[in-house]
Amino acid sequence: MNDLPKQPAAPDPANEFASDNSQIDPRDFRNALGTYGTGVTIITATAADGKPYGITCNSFASVSLNPPLVLWSLGVYSSSLTVFQNASHFTVHVLGSSQQALANKFAKSSEDKFAGVNWTPGLGNAPVLAESVANFQCRSVNRYYGGDHVIFLGAVEAYAYNANEPLLFARGSYGRFLAEDERKSP
Repeated sequence: MNDLPKQPAAPDPANEFASDNSQIDPRDFRNALGTYGTGVTIITATAADGKPYGITCNSFASVSLNPPLVLWSLGVYSSSLTVFQNASHFTVHVLGSSQQALANKFAKSSEDKFAGVNWTPGLGNAPVLAESVANFQCRSVNRYYGGDHVIFLGAVEAYAYNANEPLLFARGSYGRFLAEDERKSP
Protein backbone atom coordinates (compact mmCIF):
# COMPACT_ATOMS: atom_id res chain seq x y z
CA MET A 1 0.00 0.00 0.00
CA ASN A 2 1.33 3.44 -0.92
CA ASP A 3 -0.02 6.82 -1.87
CA LEU A 4 1.84 7.15 -5.16
CA PRO A 5 -0.47 7.30 -8.18
CA LYS A 6 -0.83 4.08 -10.15
CA GLN A 7 -0.61 5.24 -13.75
CA PRO A 8 0.30 2.61 -16.31
CA ALA A 9 1.31 3.51 -19.84
CA ALA A 10 -1.51 4.68 -22.10
CA PRO A 11 -3.46 1.67 -23.42
CA ASP A 12 -3.80 0.69 -27.03
CA PRO A 13 -7.39 1.85 -27.81
CA ALA A 14 -8.06 -1.28 -29.88
CA ASN A 15 -7.36 -3.55 -26.90
CA GLU A 16 -8.24 -1.35 -23.93
CA PHE A 17 -11.31 -3.38 -22.91
CA ALA A 18 -9.97 -6.77 -23.99
CA SER A 19 -9.66 -9.38 -21.25
CA ASP A 20 -6.24 -9.63 -19.61
CA ASN A 21 -4.84 -6.59 -21.45
CA SER A 22 -4.92 -4.22 -18.49
CA GLN A 23 -1.64 -3.11 -16.99
CA ILE A 24 -3.37 -2.61 -13.63
CA ASP A 25 -2.82 -5.36 -11.07
CA PRO A 26 -6.32 -6.79 -10.32
CA ARG A 27 -5.61 -7.61 -6.64
CA ASP A 28 -4.14 -4.17 -5.93
CA PHE A 29 -7.02 -2.51 -7.81
CA ARG A 30 -9.49 -4.47 -5.68
CA ASN A 31 -7.68 -3.27 -2.54
CA ALA A 32 -7.97 0.34 -3.74
CA LEU A 33 -11.70 -0.09 -4.47
CA GLY A 34 -12.13 -1.62 -1.00
CA THR A 35 -11.30 1.74 0.58
CA TYR A 36 -14.71 2.96 -0.60
CA GLY A 37 -17.24 1.97 2.04
CA THR A 38 -20.54 0.66 0.72
CA GLY A 39 -23.82 -0.64 1.98
CA VAL A 40 -24.57 -4.35 1.82
CA THR A 41 -27.52 -5.61 -0.17
CA ILE A 42 -29.15 -8.86 -1.14
CA ILE A 43 -30.67 -8.94 -4.62
CA THR A 44 -33.50 -11.43 -5.19
CA ALA A 45 -35.45 -12.72 -8.18
CA THR A 46 -37.46 -15.77 -9.12
CA ALA A 47 -36.53 -18.25 -11.86
CA ALA A 48 -39.00 -19.32 -14.53
CA ASP A 49 -39.67 -22.52 -12.54
CA GLY A 50 -40.69 -20.44 -9.48
CA LYS A 51 -37.52 -21.09 -7.45
CA PRO A 52 -36.30 -18.01 -5.52
CA TYR A 53 -32.71 -16.85 -6.00
CA GLY A 54 -30.64 -14.32 -4.10
CA ILE A 55 -27.09 -13.00 -3.89
CA THR A 56 -25.21 -10.64 -1.60
CA CYS A 57 -24.09 -7.54 -3.50
CA ASN A 58 -22.40 -4.24 -2.72
CA SER A 59 -22.41 -2.83 -6.25
CA PHE A 60 -25.80 -1.14 -5.80
CA ALA A 61 -26.31 2.54 -6.68
CA SER A 62 -29.01 5.10 -7.34
CA VAL A 63 -29.18 6.28 -10.95
CA SER A 64 -32.10 8.70 -11.14
CA LEU A 65 -34.84 10.16 -8.95
CA ASN A 66 -37.16 10.97 -11.84
CA PRO A 67 -37.77 8.40 -13.13
CA PRO A 68 -36.70 6.33 -10.10
CA LEU A 69 -33.89 4.07 -11.37
CA VAL A 70 -31.25 1.97 -9.61
CA LEU A 71 -28.46 -0.28 -10.78
CA TRP A 72 -26.36 -3.19 -9.56
CA SER A 73 -23.90 -5.55 -11.18
CA LEU A 74 -23.26 -9.29 -11.21
CA GLY A 75 -20.20 -11.21 -12.40
CA VAL A 76 -20.58 -12.91 -15.76
CA TYR A 77 -19.52 -16.24 -14.23
CA SER A 78 -22.17 -16.20 -11.49
CA SER A 79 -24.24 -19.38 -11.41
CA SER A 80 -27.41 -17.29 -11.03
CA LEU A 81 -26.71 -14.87 -13.89
CA THR A 82 -29.29 -16.47 -16.21
CA VAL A 83 -32.00 -16.18 -13.55
CA PHE A 84 -31.42 -12.43 -13.14
CA GLN A 85 -31.10 -11.87 -16.90
CA ASN A 86 -34.46 -13.54 -17.52
CA ALA A 87 -36.38 -12.20 -14.52
CA SER A 88 -38.95 -9.49 -15.16
CA HIS A 89 -38.36 -8.06 -11.65
CA PHE A 90 -35.75 -8.05 -8.92
CA THR A 91 -35.73 -6.72 -5.37
CA VAL A 92 -32.80 -4.93 -3.74
CA HIS A 93 -32.64 -5.28 0.07
CA VAL A 94 -30.42 -2.93 2.06
CA LEU A 95 -29.29 -4.97 5.05
CA GLY A 96 -29.25 -3.81 8.65
CA SER A 97 -26.28 -3.94 11.01
CA SER A 98 -27.76 -7.04 12.67
CA GLN A 99 -27.98 -8.96 9.36
CA GLN A 100 -24.33 -9.88 8.80
CA ALA A 101 -25.14 -13.62 9.06
CA LEU A 102 -27.80 -13.20 6.36
CA ALA A 103 -25.29 -11.37 4.13
CA ASN A 104 -22.84 -14.25 4.59
CA LYS A 105 -25.54 -16.85 3.88
CA PHE A 106 -26.46 -15.26 0.54
CA ALA A 107 -22.79 -14.69 -0.38
CA LYS A 108 -22.09 -18.43 -0.48
CA SER A 109 -23.23 -21.04 -2.97
CA SER A 110 -26.05 -23.09 -1.53
CA GLU A 111 -28.89 -25.23 -2.83
CA ASP A 112 -31.48 -23.33 -0.76
CA LYS A 113 -30.37 -19.94 0.53
CA PHE A 114 -33.97 -19.19 1.55
CA ALA A 115 -34.22 -22.02 4.09
CA GLY A 116 -35.18 -20.42 7.41
CA VAL A 117 -35.46 -16.93 5.85
CA ASN A 118 -38.67 -14.95 6.31
CA TRP A 119 -39.83 -13.60 2.92
CA THR A 120 -42.92 -12.95 0.82
CA PRO A 121 -43.36 -12.77 -2.96
CA GLY A 122 -43.22 -9.23 -4.29
CA LEU A 123 -43.66 -7.71 -7.73
CA GLY A 124 -42.89 -10.24 -10.46
CA ASN A 125 -42.70 -12.80 -7.61
CA ALA A 126 -39.23 -11.50 -6.65
CA PRO A 127 -38.75 -12.38 -2.96
CA VAL A 128 -39.05 -9.53 -0.45
CA LEU A 129 -37.00 -10.34 2.65
CA ALA A 130 -38.34 -9.35 6.06
CA GLU A 131 -36.54 -6.90 8.32
CA SER A 132 -34.20 -5.25 5.81
CA VAL A 133 -33.48 -1.54 6.33
CA ALA A 134 -34.92 -0.80 2.89
CA ASN A 135 -36.14 -2.68 -0.14
CA PHE A 136 -36.62 -1.57 -3.71
CA GLN A 137 -38.88 -3.68 -5.92
CA CYS A 138 -37.75 -3.11 -9.49
CA ARG A 139 -38.85 -3.94 -12.99
CA SER A 140 -35.82 -5.01 -14.98
CA VAL A 141 -35.33 -2.28 -17.59
CA ASN A 142 -32.02 -3.08 -19.25
CA ARG A 143 -28.69 -4.86 -18.98
CA TYR A 144 -25.29 -3.59 -20.00
CA TYR A 145 -22.09 -5.57 -20.32
CA GLY A 146 -19.12 -4.01 -18.57
CA GLY A 147 -15.92 -6.05 -18.48
CA ASP A 148 -16.44 -9.13 -16.32
CA HIS A 149 -19.86 -7.97 -15.03
CA VAL A 150 -23.40 -7.40 -16.26
CA ILE A 151 -24.95 -4.14 -15.05
CA PHE A 152 -28.67 -4.39 -14.31
CA LEU A 153 -30.81 -1.25 -14.54
CA GLY A 154 -34.11 -1.35 -12.68
CA ALA A 155 -37.15 0.93 -12.56
CA VAL A 156 -38.30 1.17 -8.95
CA GLU A 157 -42.01 0.33 -8.77
CA ALA A 158 -42.32 0.03 -4.97
CA TYR A 159 -40.07 0.59 -1.97
CA ALA A 160 -40.08 0.59 1.82
CA TYR A 161 -37.60 1.63 4.49
CA ASN A 162 -37.19 2.10 8.23
CA ALA A 163 -34.85 3.85 10.67
CA ASN A 164 -32.73 0.78 11.50
CA GLU A 165 -28.96 1.05 11.21
CA PRO A 166 -27.51 -0.18 7.88
CA LEU A 167 -24.74 -2.77 7.54
CA LEU A 168 -21.61 -1.33 5.91
CA PHE A 169 -18.65 -2.95 4.13
CA ALA A 170 -15.12 -1.59 3.57
CA ARG A 171 -11.63 -3.09 3.26
CA GLY A 172 -13.04 -6.61 3.27
CA SER A 173 -14.89 -6.23 6.57
CA TYR A 174 -18.35 -5.40 7.86
CA GLY A 175 -18.88 -2.33 10.01
CA ARG A 176 -21.34 0.29 11.09
CA PHE A 177 -21.82 4.00 10.67
CA LEU A 178 -20.94 6.22 13.60
CA ALA A 179 -22.70 9.57 13.50
CA GLU A 180 -20.74 12.63 14.54
CA ASP A 181 -22.41 12.73 17.97
CA GLU A 182 -21.55 9.04 18.58
CA ARG A 183 -17.83 9.68 18.01
CA LYS A 184 -17.54 12.37 20.67
CA SER A 185 -16.07 11.31 23.97
CA PRO A 186 -18.26 11.67 27.07
